[in-house]
Amino acid sequence: MSMIIRIAKEEWRLWLRSKVIVVAALIVVALLAVTSVLTINRVADEQSQRLAQQVEAEKTFFAQPDRHPHRMVHFGHYAFRPPPPLAAFEPGVDAVTGQSIFLEGHRQNTAMFADTKAAADLGGFAALTPASLYQLLLPLLLIVLGHALFLRERESGTLAVILAQGQSGVTLAMGKAAALLAVILIFMIPLILVATYSVSLGESGLGAFSIVGGYFMYLCVWGAIVLAASIILKQRAVSLGVLIFVWLFAALIVPRFAINASSAAIDAPGKIESDLVMLAEQRKLGDGHNAADPAFQRLQAEVLEQYDVETIEELPINWRGVVASYSEAELTKLLNSYAENRMSLEASQSRMFDLFGLASPTIAIGSLSRTFAGTDLATHHRFLRESEKLRFDFVQSLNEVHANELSYADDMNRNADAEASRRASVNSEAWQVLDEFRFAPDAAGERIGRATLSLAVLVAWLLASISIVFLAARKVRL
Repeated sequence: MSMIIRIAKEEWRLWLRSKVIVVAALIVVALLAVTSVLTINRVADEQSQRLAQQVEAEKTFFAQPDRHPHRMVHFGHYAFRPPPPLAAFEPGVDAVTGQSIFLEGHRQNTAMFADTKAAADLGGFAALTPASLYQLLLPLLLIVLGHALFLRERESGTLAVILAQGQSGVTLAMGKAAALLAVILIFMIPLILVATYSVSLGESGLGAFSIVGGYFMYLCVWGAIVLAASIILKQRAVSLGVLIFVWLFAALIVPRFAINASSAAIDAPGKIESDLVMLAEQRKLGDGHNAADPAFQRLQAEVLEQYDVETIEELPINWRGVVASYSEAELTKLLNSYAENRMSLEASQSRMFDLFGLASPTIAIGSLSRTFAGTDLATHHRFLRESEKLRFDFVQSLNEVHANELSYADDMNRNADAEASRRASVNSEAWQVLDEFRFAPDAAGERIGRATLSLAVLVAWLLASISIVFLAARKVRL
């Protein structure tokens, strides 16, 4: 053990004497500090703003005066998705999927107002986040630090001395690995600080430090890859060139190829395209604003039979409200079927993309990071489903008010004059049907369970890379 520590200390002494390495490390530290502070401030501001906007949207809805209930169906409401605490480190898909939805009757709107403030904060470095630095720049720094770990001993002749003293290649490799591990631990400090900050914002300790463990494994994978190349290859320039190529392939080429391959293999039409396809089916359901639409003849017969009356004017409930409720339910079934199909295809694309983690640890850690942070596609889909439930519940509650608290005669004559319009209004207390909406990320245990595949892939990368280092170190000869 003392020999391993001595080797690690010597490596650190050489690194600290190298101005290039010190400058590179300082640049990375500065980038980590700047992006972390900017991202933390931005996410904290977004979180407070969206929560305030959600409360304000509810107050605005409740504050509406007496009016026709169907006007409130079209007045609508907003659902906001505040960023989870760990979005300060890993914004994930939040910046491109939109953070709010306008909820109204007869339609499902897309999420809107995808965040662009990051672009204003960071200029051309809008995509530069703490997570992207850990995924891309820190492996590059490990390459700069470690590409010549073994080669330096060969070139200086100290490898022969070490082996002649009875030390094995494995011992030397463990000493070099300890030096790299110390570097990795130092660069985990900013992430630990961000994770601790996220806990103060409400994140669970399990969720916060799971992401720390994931990135620690990821950097260890790169450390092992760098060390293996330094042991196996015989020239410093070749080692650096090969490692740079591996980095380009794993961090840039494979992810781009994986995106294109997933999109090509599984065609997921967008919402606009889906809306155009289902217009014909939607027409068959009838127009919920027209109670005399032939599509509702069967419903009319059933309701008349249920209340044992001959005409809709004799019904104890408002026929127009009944039609509105029935039409909304049938339309929502159709809309949900298309929405679920679209989300299923998107999820399949995401799973296929994750499988490319077998060819790139960067893909594995990216998926793991988004899932642990609660900024993945599955979380966005849950937001869509929960906001749709909120929409359907409040619209149907207003349709119930329409059917039970407003007479059919007053409803039909609502546009005759001002007094008729007043009679066709209901008390504003009816707007209390709206439920409070506060979107929050899944529990940490659920997120970890959802990341099982990516976690297994990352562990496989770690075991494979360590095994290669061990096997190569055992074969070290002069």
